[in-house]
Order: sequence, then C-alpha cells, then structure tokens
Amino acid sequence: MHSLECSSHLHSTKEHLRQKRTVVPSFTENKELNQLLNLYKSNKIRTTKYSLLSFLPKNLFEQLHRFANIYFIVLAALNFVPVVEAFQPEIALTPIILILSLTAVKDIWEDYSRFKSDYLINAHLCHVYNSKKKAYVDQCWKDVRVGDFVRLSCNEIIPADMLLLYSSDPRGVCYIETANLDGETNLKQRQVVSDLPLQGVEFTPESFHSRIECENPNNDLNRFRGYMEHSSGVRVGLHNSNLLLRSCTIRNTEAVVGIVVYSGHETKAMMNNSGPRYKRSQLEKRLNTDILWCVVLLIVMCLTAAIGHGLWLKKLKDPIFQVDGETSPALAGFYVFWTMIIVLQVLIPISLYVSVEIVKLGQVYFIQNDLALYNEQLDSRIQCRALNITEDLGQIQYLFSDKTGTLTENKMVFRRCSIYGVEYPHEENAQRLEVYEVENEAVGRSVTLKSGCSGKSLSCRSLSCTHSSVSLHTLTAESEEEGDAMATHILPRTSAFCSRMEVLPDPELVRKLNWLCSSEACLSEGSSGSSSRLELTYITDFFLALAICNSVVVSSPSQQQLAVTGAPLKSLEEIKLMFQRFSFSPFSALSNLSSPQIKNSPHSFTSRLFTRGKTNSSLVSSPPITTTDGSEPGQENLQEVENLSKEADTDSYTEDDLVYEAESPDEAALVYAAQAYRCTLRGRSVESLLVDLPGIGSLAVQLLHILPFDSNRKRMSVVVRHPLTGQVVVYTKGADSVIMDLAQDIYGHIREQTQKHLDSYAREGLRTLCIAKKVLEEEEYNVWRKRQLLAESSIENREELMLESAQRLETNLTLLGATGIVDRLQEEVPETIEALQRAGIKVWVLTGDKQETAINIAHSCKLLCSNDQLLTANCDSKDACVALLKELKLEVPQGEDRFTAVETHRESSSGNVPSFILVIDGQTLDWALQEDLKSDFLEVSCRCKAVICCRSTPLQKSQVVRLIRDQLAVSTLAVGDGANDVSMIQMADVGIGISGQEGMQAVMSSDFAISRFKHLSKLLLVHGHWCYSRLANMVLYFIYKNVMYVNLLFWYQFFCGFSGSVMTNSWVLIFFNLLFTSVPPLIYGILDQDMSADTLRFLPELYQAAQTSKIYVPYMFCITVLDAFYQSLVCFFVPYFALAGSDVGELSFGSPINTSALLIILLHQVLESHTLTWIHVVVLVLSGAFYFGFVLLFSVVCTTCSPPTNPVGVETLQMSQPLFYIICALTTVTALLPRFLHNTLHPSAVLRSTQMDKVDSDMYRRRMQCWNQNEPRTTSVVS
Repeated sequence: MHSLECSSHLHSTKEHLRQKRTVVPSFTENKELNQLLNLYKSNKIRTTKYSLLSFLPKNLFEQLHRFANIYFIVLAALNFVPVVEAFQPEIALTPIILILSLTAVKDIWEDYSRFKSDYLINAHLCHVYNSKKKAYVDQCWKDVRVGDFVRLSCNEIIPADMLLLYSSDPRGVCYIETANLDGETNLKQRQVVSDLPLQGVEFTPESFHSRIECENPNNDLNRFRGYMEHSSGVRVGLHNSNLLLRSCTIRNTEAVVGIVVYSGHETKAMMNNSGPRYKRSQLEKRLNTDILWCVVLLIVMCLTAAIGHGLWLKKLKDPIFQVDGETSPALAGFYVFWTMIIVLQVLIPISLYVSVEIVKLGQVYFIQNDLALYNEQLDSRIQCRALNITEDLGQIQYLFSDKTGTLTENKMVFRRCSIYGVEYPHEENAQRLEVYEVENEAVGRSVTLKSGCSGKSLSCRSLSCTHSSVSLHTLTAESEEEGDAMATHILPRTSAFCSRMEVLPDPELVRKLNWLCSSEACLSEGSSGSSSRLELTYITDFFLALAICNSVVVSSPSQQQLAVTGAPLKSLEEIKLMFQRFSFSPFSALSNLSSPQIKNSPHSFTSRLFTRGKTNSSLVSSPPITTTDGSEPGQENLQEVENLSKEADTDSYTEDDLVYEAESPDEAALVYAAQAYRCTLRGRSVESLLVDLPGIGSLAVQLLHILPFDSNRKRMSVVVRHPLTGQVVVYTKGADSVIMDLAQDIYGHIREQTQKHLDSYAREGLRTLCIAKKVLEEEEYNVWRKRQLLAESSIENREELMLESAQRLETNLTLLGATGIVDRLQEEVPETIEALQRAGIKVWVLTGDKQETAINIAHSCKLLCSNDQLLTANCDSKDACVALLKELKLEVPQGEDRFTAVETHRESSSGNVPSFILVIDGQTLDWALQEDLKSDFLEVSCRCKAVICCRSTPLQKSQVVRLIRDQLAVSTLAVGDGANDVSMIQMADVGIGISGQEGMQAVMSSDFAISRFKHLSKLLLVHGHWCYSRLANMVLYFIYKNVMYVNLLFWYQFFCGFSGSVMTNSWVLIFFNLLFTSVPPLIYGILDQDMSADTLRFLPELYQAAQTSKIYVPYMFCITVLDAFYQSLVCFFVPYFALAGSDVGELSFGSPINTSALLIILLHQVLESHTLTWIHVVVLVLSGAFYFGFVLLFSVVCTTCSPPTNPVGVETLQMSQPLFYIICALTTVTALLPRFLHNTLHPSAVLRSTQMDKVDSDMYRRRMQCWNQNEPRTTSVVS
C-alpha cells in the first residue's frame, strides 16, 4: 500500500513538472518539496559528445551517415569473399581505415577541447548558503542546485539562472553584462523582486519563506513568467528584469543574492547553445547528384565487364592456361561484377568530401585575414561562422537588406522637431552636420558620428569593485589622469548608444523657452511676441517626455550609473517655500483668469497650467520670477534665487559629463536633444527619475510603470506621478503611423500641421517619432493598475495579457509633437549597391520605416534612379490589393528577369530605358503574401528592378525571403544588424549580420558577420567569385582524375578476358588517388585566382558571367567525363601499341601507363589553373617525387607485398630504359594537346572580357604582415 502511494505521489510530481516549476529554499523541511527539487537537473554541464566507452560505437555510427563511407566499408568486406577477391584484404581496408581514423582523431581532439572547457566551468567556485553553518561557503558550480541561495560580488560570473532577491544597491537594482550570452556589451539593469524588504540591509536566507511558481525551462532570453507567493498568501509577479542569467557578469554592484530557479542544461544560456550552424550549399547538393552519376557509371562498367567475361568464357576453346571449368559463364560473370566493383572502387572519390572541407577552411582563413574587410575604427574583421557555404557567396541572385544600421550608420542625431503644430527646423544644426560631413570626407574617414563615450566613461567599465561596505557610488578607483591613460588603450566600442553629437537649439524655440523665464511673462496672453500658455505647456511636456520616456542608464566619469538615491537636492517643498518667501507666484502672470487666492499659490497655479483641458501635464520648466503685483523682484530676492540654483547644482555633474547609455540610438538622440534645451535626465532608479529643469534644479519624478517598446505596439510608454500636481500622467512615444491613430483630435490644426511636418521629414530621409501624453484620473489608474498587476503575475498567456493591458492604457492620447532624426548613409553604400546590381543581383530593401523615408534613402543609395518609375502599393483592403496587382501586371512589361538585369541596369543608368521600382507597405504586403495573391505579387516583383517593403515586421521579412527562395529556386542573401532581422537572416541561403549599433543578435544568428555594408562588394564579387570558381573546378577535377585513372583499368579488361586483373600492383592502385594526386587540388582550391581582385571589383558583370558560364552544371560534368575517357584511351593505347609484340610482363606494361597518368593528371591541373606560384610548383614536384620514390622503393624491397605478382625490379628496370621516357612524353603530349589548344585558341568569355590586372602583391603582402604582427596585441577582435 505504501509503495502504491509513493508511486502515485511520484506520478503526480512528474505531472506537476510538466506544467510549471515550483522553487523553494533547498534547505526546506517539507519532504514533498524537497523531493521535487531533487528531480530538477543539477548545475553540472556536459557538452562533450563522447565518453571513453561510447566513443568507438558512437563515432562510427556518425561517420556511417556518409554514404561514401558505407560504400567503402562494404567493398572492403566484399574483398574478404574469396570468389570475388580482387587483391589482398588488408589493401582494400587501407583507404577506409585511413579516412575513418583521420576523422576520428579530429573528433577526439574537438571533444577533448570541449571536455577541458566543461571541467574548468564546472570547477568554478561561488558562494552558496549553507543552512547548517549559517554562512556562505565556497562551492563548485557543478554542485549548485535549484533552491540554493548564491551570493555574488562585482565582476563575478553568474553560475545559474537566479531570481534576484537582494542587492547592495539601496535602490534594489544591479547591472549585468550579457556579452557571454548574446555578444552585447552594454549594461542591462535588473531589479529585486518587488514587495521584498528594503535593500541595503544584509539579506538572510533563513528568513525567506516564500514559494516561487514559474514557467518550465525555455530558450527565450527575453521572457520569464511566474509569481512569488509569500507566506501571507500575497502573490507578486515575476518578470525578465528579476532574472539573472547564467554566464552573465555582475557589474557596478558590490553584492547580490539570488535563489537558483534553473540550473545546468535547463538554463537559458545552455538551451540557446545549439552548436555550430550547418547549411548545405548548392554546390554540395550538386556534388551529391554527380556522385550518384559516378555510381551509375561504375555499375555500367562493371556490368560490361561481367557480360564480357561470361561471353569470353562461353567462347573459350582449349585454353592454354588454367580456367575453372566447373563454374558456369553466368555465375562467373556475376562474380566478376563484384570483383570489378572492388577494382574500380576509386571511381567514387572517397577523399573528395574531406578535400572540400579542407579547401573551405583555407578559403575561410584568407577571407578572415583580408585587410580590405578589416574595420580599423572598430578593430573588427569579418567573421565566418558557417564554414561550409563559402561557395554560395558566388551564387547570390537576390539580396535582401535592412535599412537602419545596415545601409545607414544607425547613429542618430536630433535634426528638427514639431511642437504644437509649429515646426522648428534647427537650421544651424543642419549646417553644422554638413560641415562635419565635409570635414570627415576631407580627412578620408568614414562619415560617422563621433562617439560621446569619453575616455573616462569607457575606462570606468574596468574599475574593480571592492568588497568593502562603502557604497559603490562613493568609489573612485582611479584619478582623472589614470582614467585618461587607460582610455587610450581602450578601443571604440559599439556597446551602448552614447553619440554626443551636440545639438544646436533652434533660436525660435529658445526664445519661447526664455520667454517663460523672463519678465515678458507679465504681459497678457494676447500681447505681441508672447506665446500662448497652452503652447508653453506643450513645449515643456514635449521635452519632459523626451527626457523620461526611455530606458537609458545615466553614467558619469566617476559614478557609473547615476541614480536617485534619496530626495532631490532641493525638494519640492523647499522650492514652494522659496516662492512663498518671495511673496509671489511664479506662474501668476500666465493666468488672467486665476483668482487672487490662486495667484498666491504656486501649487494651485501649476495644477491649472498643467491640467488645462485635462490633457496636459508636466513639470514646471524655468518659471518666471515675478512679484504678486507684476513687478520684478528686488535684487536681494533675485540673488537668493541664483544662490539657490547654484546650491542645487553644487554636487551635480555638469551636463557635458553625463553619458546616456541607451538600448537604441533613437533614445540616446532624444535624451541629448532634451539636454540641449536644459531638460536633463540626471539619474534613474526603479521607482523614480531625477530630472534637472532650468530654473528649478533637480526634481524626483515618481516612476509608476514602464511599458517597453515592442514590434506589435510600435511604441513605448511611461506612467509617472507628477511631482507638482500629483496626477498620474502617461507619456508615449512611437511610430507616427500608430500614434496618429491613437491621438484624439482636440485641436485639429495641431494634428494636421504635425502630419504635414512628418511627411516633410520623411521626404528628407529623417526617422520620425511622435510624442503624446495622457492624464489619468486616480480611479481610472487604479482600475488599470489592478489589471496590469494581474497580467504581470500571470504565467499563462502573460505576453497577450500585457499587450492587452498596454493597449487599453494607450488610447485617447494628446499629440504633443514629432521629431525628425538624421541617420546618414554609411560610406560607399551607393557604390556598393550599384556594383551589386551590375553583377546581376537584385537588391530588395525590407524596412520598418515609413514609406517616404525609405524612398528617400533609396534615392540616396542609388537604388532608385532619377528616370526609374515608382510603383506604390498602399491598399486599404484585400480587394483593392487584388485589383492593384492585376493593374501592375499589365503596366510592368515582361523581360525584367535576371538574365537581362545587367543590360537593363546599364541602359537604365544611361537613361535609355526606365526601370520599375515597387514600393509596398506592411498592410498591403500582408495581403500580397497570402496564398491566393502570392503568385501575382511574385510576378510583379520579378519584373521590377528592385522592391522596397516599408513598415514590414520581422515575420514579413522572413516570409518575403522564403517566397523568393522557394518559388524562384534562386540563391538568396539577407543582411541586417538588429534583432528584428534575425528571422530574415536565418531564412536566407546566406545570412550576413552587421556588427553595428543594435547589439550582436544579428551577428550571432548569421553565417558571416561584417562591420560595414560596403564590405559586401568584395565579399561577394571577389571572394564569392573565387570560392565558387575554385571549388567548382576542384570538384570537376577530382571527378576527371578518378574517371581517367579508372578507365585505364577498364580498358585493360578487354585484353585479360574481363577477369578483373589489373596491370599494376594493388598498393599503387589504392594510393594513386588517395595520396599521389590528392594534395595539388587542395592548393589550387585555396589559392587559384582566375582573375585579380581589382578586375573583379572594376567589372562586377564578371560575377554573373561566372554563373552563366556554367562552371559546374550537368553538361560540364558530361564534358569532364568525356575528356577523361579520351585521355585514358590515349594513356592506355599509346603504351600498348609502343610495347606490342614485346615480352614485357603486365607490371612492366603498367609502369609507363601509371607514370603517364600521373604526369597527365598533374599537368592537366596546370593547364586549368590561372595562378602559378612557387607553392604550386613545390607541391607538384613533391607529388611527382612521392610517386617515384614510392614505386622505386616498392620495387626494391617488396617481394611479397602484392601477390600473386612480384614487383621486385620492375620499376628500376623500366626507368633505366629510354623507351619508357619516350612513351611517357608522347602519351602526355597527345593526351593534353586538345585541352591546350582549346584553352589557347578559345579562351573563356570571362577572360576575353578583361585584361588581367596584376595586383601589387608585394605591397599587399607587406600590409598583411604588418596587420598580422599587430593582431595578437588587439583584444577586441572576435574570432
């Protein structure tokens, strides 16, 4: 009965595990919960594939996944059958044992490296709470388990996924660096679970009695759902900001304590460790097909031999040699079939797969060490993350590109704005940007915006945290001089966005803000030159929203993250008392309707000013100083105000010292713009923001909620409590297409004028954002807050509930204004796109920006020429989309396909023939991608020179790539720099990530990673061309040499009764293709250049010419096989007729044939190659020397190595006779003469189209040597 209860209990426990995870302290006395904790995985990790016992069977099983390996094992086993034996069994085993052994050694080495890494990681020490000792003790990572309390100090790595319960920071926050996880080096803020006791007091695990319910382990780094239930029954929602992830590093926090919720292979870091990417290239797929054709050819040859042997036996009369007369001709033919399979086995190139892998590694090495693909500014070079698709770089037909950060710098600078329907062009700012661009071009640098991360702010990252009780905010571990010295050794980073390109304020906007602070405020509202009270509230709200509606972290030289650690320097009450002491209301002049009582109350007036129409709310901004009777205060009062202002700023950092580290460049640009107008964000905590306002000083703004940006809502919001009015205010910023729909039309002219300004900004190529606000009634806020807390504490459907809650709040907004941010093109983008189009590659732009902005950028980067015809697809319904696509099919003529793309582009550029550019928005694209409209959209887009998809979501981007890739069966490439490009990058045949300003998620998901868009030009047009040409020619060469040599054995069967005999010893037969002729193709596959890099870049048309010249297509396979047949006929019958009538034995007959075959194969390689260096010469000489050395040594010392024949003295005798060399020379010349004449008289179209420009190899070599010498000293290059 007891066992049944235990079994039932265990079953219910496992059912619970499948639904959710329960976590309690590991020292709990509850046996049921303790048993539950023991079912979770330990923190020990094991990434090795093998153990000592499993290596041999598991490795063999994995290697047998290759058809070629199975094939050769079967042949080796077949050779042990006496009736079909071709030669000694051990000889047949040699090639497969060699290949399997080399692969096994490689696998052992790789697995041993993983084992060492696992051992070091598992042996790491951390501080884990021991309930018996009542203290934290050192414990290995592998011994940590779910429910343990772990204490970490600054700069320590997190051993498991932990829920943050305590931070030494009094605000209950800590900062982590996730570079080990996603490559991003900017700090991310994490916060202690809400409703826990105040931080700053040492945490005691014994007092923790709560229970944690959370979701089961998953690999989503940005999601964590659950709740913590206290002993009182109160539940608190848990989210991603409470979770410390394994492999991340604690920064800028002295100590944190967390409870482990996921350990070992259940952590998010390990669940995202999927290993190296693997994609099959187009050439590899073609190779597999050709190997099957080789198998067919082998079967045909073996069937011919079998039938021939049967007929030969049947017609044989009175043989003069011994013949097995008991075996019927049919059975004998059957035996010969299998014997010939063994003899001709080298027709299947066993070493080709290994050779292809070696060649690709060599190609990757030269790509990664190309100086032209090195970014000196970022100290980064290209990363080849997928090693097996290098040749696909030379086959690209469609290129899909993101816009922001890919074509542009993604370093945003505030350019202009519109507030209250009034446009502020910031002309001086525009002129300054133009001067900056010219200056950068004059010195030959890339046009990028300078990083505002000063040396001080960068160097402070390396400060070591101490374990003392002194607050981290008081630590100054290095002097300014030391910081500057250290900064000189720290290279520019792309971590957080802190571009400090100074914003020059607009004079008119400055005048209005100064008017608010001046005595003109005493004038009536209708006075000439004065702004309306409503407009002033809009302006102050606008800049306050720019300052606080974000997630930026504030940094300074000596204080890493500035935060609100207490009351502001001058509290609100002190400011109120100050105004009351002056006996005047700072805002009274702005309200003619206010009563005397209200005039004497600053708070009351502020309420009136910022709640007009219940649509406006803001902090006061630079209040004018006036007396109650409208006169200016006395000098004494003014002096007191000035002293108060100075006192308020005494301990503050100057604005120039502040550095804003944002998760997006837009946020940083907007915060710096607000700072330019003296609305400065000075600090941030979980619950409040410290904002510096002109004339008032620092005020603490209570932060109630942050609704972060997501791709569905396309906006973010902050909910704050106004420090003066006490009202709950929502500030929202987001895409204009969304905000304009959510804004209520209170003042019609504001919305109308703002929309005009937005359209104007977009036409200039500026990125646009709208700013809005909403004032909530207390009751309305409380109702929404309850639903929000319920959504936050939900485990199931949490994302949907959070989205619904945010959408419920962000309605009936008041439009404040809009911003235009400049994001300049990267250098050489127009030239790169033009070169790609000349190469026959169709370039599509898939962006989330609005249509006008995308069109402007298309003009700038020469994707859209002046004479091109623009086709826009903006539909309101599916029926309209259907009609439009049909209309476009009639309007756009046929013929704009890839084979005429180069000519069309050339004519379009010259102005002769206009091309069509399709521009389609996200909503229309949704309908166009549906099954019934997909074909029409595809037909229209294929007729266009380019397609621009605007307002497209990440899902739509991947759907477009899949549509083109699958329906057109073309090779696609996707390039992007952000997390929203990951799905597109992974969907394409070749995915390229740009290590730019949006972290490293695109890079981590890509096949290749570059730092600038311009690098695509050389990567595709040069390296892509070379890689494809080299590998295609190498594969054809391998097939040629195998077919050529096997045919020599086949022709001999006609003279030996198709008996399966060979005219050479079996060792030479096996080693001929495996060793003697295998190295030269590797060298040519790595180093051969059919034309120089300069030629390929100067004539991009050669990229497409190489594809249309059919280097590796079915008919080229046939031509190669026919050429091999011809050369084998010559190589066999020239020696045959030369030695006819002589008394030479079969080995003596085979000696000149083998030598001639070797010379023909090696010299054929020379004729087909385009590059000949000393390396090639050395390899060719060594290959020949290896063959001659082997056969001579074999003929001298080996008497029983190749029974029943005796090779002793055969080769030495043959090589001592002049006839041997005459035969070899005549055979070689006759076999290669047609190939030589064809290459001389009929060069390829590619070679005819260009004069080979010789690269100054000495200069390039010196540059490479210089760079490689400096390379070990760099620390930022990601290999």
